[in-house]
Amino acid sequence: MEGASAEGDSMEELKGLRISSLDSDSEEDAAVVEENRKAVDVEEEDDEDEDDDLEPVMLGFLEKPEHPWSLLRQSFPSKAGGAPAWLDPVNLPTGRHCVCDICGKPLRFVLQVYAPITEKESTYHRTLFVFMCSKMSCLLRDQHEQWKHKPEQPSRSVKVFRCQLPLSNPFYSSEHSKNDGTDRPSSPGAVLCDRCGTWKGDKLCGRCKKVHYCSERHQRKDWKSVHKYECRQVDNSLQLSNAGSSNGGTIKTKVLTKKLWPEYEIVDEDEGEFGAKVTDDSQNNALSLVSKGKADDSMDSIIDGFKMDIDKRTFAIFEERRSRAPDQVLRYCRSSTAKPLWPMFSGRLPKADIPSCKHCGGRMIFEFQILSTLLYYFGVDNGRDSLDWATVVVYTCESSCDASVAYKEEFVWVQLY
Repeated sequence: MEGASAEGDSMEELKGLRISSLDSDSEEDAAVVEENRKAVDVEEEDDEDEDDDLEPVMLGFLEKPEHPWSLLRQSFPSKAGGAPAWLDPVNLPTGRHCVCDICGKPLRFVLQVYAPITEKESTYHRTLFVFMCSKMSCLLRDQHEQWKHKPEQPSRSVKVFRCQLPLSNPFYSSEHSKNDGTDRPSSPGAVLCDRCGTWKGDKLCGRCKKVHYCSERHQRKDWKSVHKYECRQVDNSLQLSNAGSSNGGTIKTKVLTKKLWPEYEIVDEDEGEFGAKVTDDSQNNALSLVSKGKADDSMDSIIDGFKMDIDKRTFAIFEERRSRAPDQVLRYCRSSTAKPLWPMFSGRLPKADIPSCKHCGGRMIFEFQILSTLLYYFGVDNGRDSLDWATVVVYTCESSCDASVAYKEEFVWVQLY
């Protein structure tokens, strides 16, 4: 893919970053982290030999939407970038749930996956939302703290929320969606921040009383960048913008688009539809024509050659699967026996460390993972503090429990290069 060389450069920079973050702690802390990682390697090495093809996987790809209305909340979209299309538009996460626990900045929206469970009445509509701090230094600290302490309340720079609704609810019609742009939500949503368009705008500009913010940080930044020049001239257009965003419309605030990642629709396809590809040129050249069986044998020999290096072998398996559909950004497989496709053996989450659901105490299972391909679509550069990861893995409550809170925080693990 086009961003492959840039990704290599970024990996080298991140290795240096990780070393420096550990160096800032005591040698004893670094030794504890290394000991934990080695323990994981010994404990789970046998798991790597298990068959990875047991469960069908849906792959997610990014496309520019054909119709703008397809990304509005009443269309129940799966989408990446832009602002979230909140499922419950009123009872949004608040307080510390909205911010990076490490630097205190409001989290940025990454993507959402619409994943209803038809067997349960309360999950007729069900969406998972992923948010992340845009600073790599926070992501490094996030993972280092988990490896070192495994705290009850870890400091997180990545957060995932699950929201679910029954068919009959206050926000949407119980009739089937027409999917033609004529669907409308049954009620308006909360007013959103005019700076980020993501979190609830429960703070007002003290002068004009018309512009809303999710935090004092965004209010200060907006004042310095644009609002101090517009405050006295604010008119009803801003109120209309807020009304549009709250009701599922497109956000129109001037500074907003600079603070969001590019917006895409996520479309899914069965991984089984992707196999070994043979180009037209190779079909016309008998010398270059290789049967699928021989190609598979070649990959097996490469993988076998890496048996002495478990990280290289794991990466070879990952690359073989990824190369079937190189543009994939998401792998979805909600099952009690499903597991992530890890790019590396080291840095995997041990099975024993998958937590219980914090809301019901039940078991959590793998549901989906995000690949680093997403960063290419987001246009993330190779700066020293720019984001990079191997994969982002999301675990959710197996029973998709019904808790009193509208947005239930789930568990996410980020594997770093």
